[in-house]
Amino acid sequence: MSDIPDREAVAQSGGLPQIDPPVANLPTLRILHWGMALWVVVLLVVLAVPALREGDRHWWVWVPVAGLSLGALGHIYLARGRGNAADA
Repeated sequence: MSDIPDREAVAQSGGLPQIDPPVANLPTLRILHWGMALWVVVLLVVLAVPALREGDRHWWVWVPVAGLSLGALGHIYLARGRGNAADA
């Protein structure tokens, strides 16, 4: 016999059966810190290589700055106990 409920059982229960998704325990702050560290590396590379910020690429400096800014907002959000509350 299969684990899939028949149509009559689903109709009687009022809809689809309840499915509990697995819990994902992720070290969200650690992942966020690694991401911010990578943005720092990108910023340093863009600042160290002048060809990466000349001409039509003048805006490239602001990409890692925006990444770091969003990472800082994410850190504040997670450090206050939101997001993955078990690990924050």
